[in-house]
Amino acid sequence: MPKLWNETIETHRRAVRDAILNTTAELAAEHGVRSVTMSQIAEQAGIGRATLYKYFPDVEAILLAWHDRQITEHLGQLAEVRDQVDGASEQLEAVLRAFAHISRHSRGHHGTDLAAFLHRDERVAHAEQQLHGMIRDLLAAGVQAGDFRDDVAPDELATYCLHALTAAAALPSDDAADRLVTVTLSGLGNAHPETDKRKSTSPRQHPEHHGHRARHSGH
Repeated sequence: MPKLWNETIETHRRAVRDAILNTTAELAAEHGVRSVTMSQIAEQAGIGRATLYKYFPDVEAILLAWHDRQITEHLGQLAEVRDQVDGASEQLEAVLRAFAHISRHSRGHHGTDLAAFLHRDERVAHAEQQLHGMIRDLLAAGVQAGDFRDDVAPDELATYCLHALTAAAALPSDDAADRLVTVTLSGLGNAHPETDKRKSTSPRQHPEHHGHRARHSGH
């Protein structure tokens, strides 16, 4: 079979699969997971039931596949924004902003039986571990560079970031999500700013101090 023909068939299959996934997720979000039937999905997606069953055995399998696609896409987006900038501090900010926006735009599923069903998926825990590891590593690099506080372990700081930014799901706008990221980042700052300040200003203070002593000794 010619390569072009193979690619055309594969493109068609991906398009049908995507239509099935998107349709099922929309129906489940609107009506509830238990209310969705394979007949509804086939009708809404514009395909026959026989075709649908060639792709998936049941509704749950479709929803898990849709969720797997979402997780993969989101992790890919976060890795992409991380790699577009240099420096641990800048990379962390980019990742946290992207994560906050993803959380906000995914809020339509929060509190629904779809969310409850999907969070039983073991891939959620694996994805959370990957994301936690990404943020932890950026924090560790930032600590080494002196950008972030070193009195709390990067692992704990990563947990703080993720828990703080899940609140973005309840915010009304991307601007509000960005403000939440700014507040979260402020909690990561160097824990010894006064010490650093004294170190940076001490060379300028010595001449004044010696001059003061000299004036007193002259009396």
